[in-house]
Amino acid sequence: MKILIVEDEKKVANFIKKGLQEEGYVVDMAHNGEDGLTLATESVYDVIILDIYLPKLDGLAVLRMLREEKVTTPVLLLTVRATIEDKVLGLDSGADDYLTKPFAFRELLARVRALLRRRTDTDAAVLQVADLVLDPVGHTVTRGKGRIELSLKEFSLLEYFMRNAGRVLTRTMIIDHVWNYDFDNETNVVDVYVNYLRRKIDADHEPKLIHTVRGVGYVMKAE
Repeated sequence: MKILIVEDEKKVANFIKKGLQEEGYVVDMAHNGEDGLTLATESVYDVIILDIYLPKLDGLAVLRMLREEKVTTPVLLLTVRATIEDKVLGLDSGADDYLTKPFAFRELLARVRALLRRRTDTDAAVLQVADLVLDPVGHTVTRGKGRIELSLKEFSLLEYFMRNAGRVLTRTMIIDHVWNYDFDNETNVVDVYVNYLRRKIDADHEPKLIHTVRGVGYVMKAE
């Protein structure tokens, strides 16, 4: 799962980012409304955590623009103000939830999880390619009759492959989705993790599912 934090207080943003990364989420950050709007419209996120009081472009303006652009990503608003009028204004602007500062990280995490549970049935459905099965909710992977143990990053990479089965994915696309927007795309981390997956899901099975597209990237398909 990929989350965008738009928060101008860097200590708060880093606190949230660290906690979410420890929970296995991929996290991007922006510290003003303009940069947040750019990231939110150029990349696909599962949840956006959006502060209301931001430099350059306030959070409510960002939210309204996102909804005008048909970006339907769930948005959790953060603010130091907690009046009913503020909450109504935020929700009427297209927010999905509202959290008042200061807050406990456990509460923020619970609200993020609740927003993620609102994904469509398609997003939450069990994925299958040949005899490889991934359960996003149960966080399990099996091939044939055997269960396969994966790290959080391996699981995220495999889920991305399976949701895009038959589609060629470039290394840049994979890094943007499984790691984050600022990750060094010159690194060979994608190839390293693809090799980890191949050893776990392909080495002792047929057909092979992860294929290299020379000079481009990778594709998952049964041949």
